[in-house]
Amino acid sequence: MTDDTTAASSNAASGCKLKRKIIGNLRGRFFVPSYQRGYRWSNEDVLRLLDDIWESDGSQYSLQPVVVKLHIECDDENQREWELIDGQQRLTTLYLILEYIKREIQCGKGSPYRIGYDTRNKSEEYLNSLDPELKDTNIDFYHLYHADRAIHGWFQQWGDEYAQFDIASDIRSYLFKSVGIIWYEAPPETSATELFTRLNVGRIPLTDAELVKAALLTKIPEKASKDEVESTVRAQEIYAQWDGIERDLHQPDIWAFVAGITADANDERYPTRISLLLDTLADSSEELDKFTGKRPRYYTFDQLRKQIKENPTVFWEKVIALHAQILGWFAQPRIYNKIGYLVAAGKSFGEIVDEAKGMKKSAFDAYLIDLIRGKIKTSEHDLGELSYESKPGPLQLLLLLMNVETVSKAGQRFSFAKHIEKRWSLEHIHAQNAESLNKAEQWASWLDNHREALQSVKSDINAGEIDTLSAEVDTAITKINDGGAISFSKQSFQDLSGRMIKFLGNDDSDDHSIHSISNLALLSSEQNSGLSNSVFEVKRRKILDWDYSGEYIPVCTRNIFLKYYGGADAIQPYFWSTRDKDAYTAAIHEILSPYLNTAPEVNHEYSS
Repeated sequence: MTDDTTAASSNAASGCKLKRKIIGNLRGRFFVPSYQRGYRWSNEDVLRLLDDIWESDGSQYSLQPVVVKLHIECDDENQREWELIDGQQRLTTLYLILEYIKREIQCGKGSPYRIGYDTRNKSEEYLNSLDPELKDTNIDFYHLYHADRAIHGWFQQWGDEYAQFDIASDIRSYLFKSVGIIWYEAPPETSATELFTRLNVGRIPLTDAELVKAALLTKIPEKASKDEVESTVRAQEIYAQWDGIERDLHQPDIWAFVAGITADANDERYPTRISLLLDTLADSSEELDKFTGKRPRYYTFDQLRKQIKENPTVFWEKVIALHAQILGWFAQPRIYNKIGYLVAAGKSFGEIVDEAKGMKKSAFDAYLIDLIRGKIKTSEHDLGELSYESKPGPLQLLLLLMNVETVSKAGQRFSFAKHIEKRWSLEHIHAQNAESLNKAEQWASWLDNHREALQSVKSDINAGEIDTLSAEVDTAITKINDGGAISFSKQSFQDLSGRMIKFLGNDDSDDHSIHSISNLALLSSEQNSGLSNSVFEVKRRKILDWDYSGEYIPVCTRNIFLKYYGGADAIQPYFWSTRDKDAYTAAIHEILSPYLNTAPEVNHEYSS
């Protein structure tokens, strides 16, 4: 294996060069462009880098990536100039370490590359003098000086000059033989300023997954076998497994239940699907950045390269095992549905994976039930007290769970892929009234839809009244179409719609029952807007039409408008009666019973 090992990458097709470069093989001048601030690493950052180099102990080890663009080409690589788009802090610190070893410990020739600045020439001069008299005259000088003093302190801890020389000799050897950076060379046509901006707002073109793959493939051949043929076969096997995992996670139903987003979503967290697995395997103890709410850039790579360094085979086996675990959960609808619900409700998939370690199947199932119970925070008593007006969030979570569990009881997987494609809202099964409609075109549409429904409830007893009312509706629609609100007032509409609702609705609904869970169903926001203020029969017709045409309707919503819950002897299909509400509420209690608390919640702090 050569010092600089090219790693296959998805960037190859776009002309980007992604490879591993040993620090001692870096050549030329790297200049920091004017759009970047100067050197800002703290003493802790410097000491952490030195500790990482020392702990690598001569094994192949990759530091975080450096992003460059060739500025001046030259046959003599020492005369090349590189625009340093990302990695200024790291390369500057490595330069300071090598120069300190040369100057103070008199070991080696110093850094093989140079650091410069596009506009801050004095900073370039100070980098090579580190004059203590000038350290407080410039913010760049201040940080460069204190970084050098941190390096001094780190070597001092090892004892006398002989001990320091031995340590320095080892550090220098590691930097020239085994410690490298992931080198990302942007294509010539790339806008360096734009790339820098993208890197620093989180839209990272160089992903953690690519860096992990590069680090892994530089280690696997070394560990796999001394035989070159076997090493090549092992690397090809990892490539094939990597691609297989990526393909599996591109299946919409698998991706939806682990990520909670659609398969075609442009989510910066997961530029590749395997990124979710790698994030899950990375140590999650690091606090999120208080300003961005995200992990530090390249955090996952930083964590996983330590595992790769210790044992690349064991690390890759963890990835394979997590992939197998996901497929195993996918194959068990009841487990799949519970995990998918929790992810859809905002629970981290990584946290679920962490808790699943070492659990037996029965214990894991009980754990998921407890998680869901904690998510909905509702008791049997609370269920009847919740109201659309005061607790729409909890009600929506409960109805989603009702749909998921209904599918689960049939031994099937809930379609999280279809669910997350839409925004969901609560739909009143029985309309409240039409008072909120204020525009003439809304009145005309409402009357037209409900005129058709009037014919559904026509009988020998009420035929005369229905015909008279239908004629009034026709006249009203004509007036509205001819003159709008001038020809037909809001009061006239409310009077007419009120009389229609008496035929098409039921009169036994009080304000509480209208807004309770017994009168609510899940419907997409788009569909909901098309049904606003319609009575049951109008909604029933619309929903059955949508269902017939292949639109996704949640199973419980479809059951409601098919009058599934009222029983086979409930032959009246046009109203949402008290009997229907009671039967629907009883079904909710029965299906959600494993997740309901036994006592009322004192403080409803619902998650959403």
